[in-house]
Amino acid sequence: MKDIVNNAYQHSDITGKVIGCAMRVHSALGNGFQEVIYQRALAIEMEKWGLLFSRELEMEIYYNNINIGVRRVDFLVENKIMVELKAIIRLDDVHLAQALNYLEAYKLATGLLINFGAKSLDFKRVTNEYKLNQSTESFNH
Repeated sequence: MKDIVNNAYQHSDITGKVIGCAMRVHSALGNGFQEVIYQRALAIEMEKWGLLFSRELEMEIYYNNINIGVRRVDFLVENKIMVELKAIIRLDDVHLAQALNYLEAYKLATGLLINFGAKSLDFKRVTNEYKLNQSTESFNH
């Protein structure tokens, strides 16, 4: 169990930097803008902090090994962390479920759900437990 917990925070240095960038953006812009405005500002901030990322990266979604469509992830940071942005009053369980589904679809272990729409920045770290367990198992063998 300890290995899974440690593995869950294996990218905490990256997620910490992304959250810090998001805090600077929210502090400067406040709430009330469309998501794309925050996306552009976050890209500028992450670039300043030396984070490597792809923006609006199209990722294919598969069902039974058949491509059934594509979804654009707001950011893929360092090829490890999915970042999904929102600009809404409040995050609900449906947004968390969506982020978890994206992690599973993209075969990633860690993601961030960041909401710029509230008075204070709201963020959730999301983890794909199945992917973490796979990583831990391969790490232990």
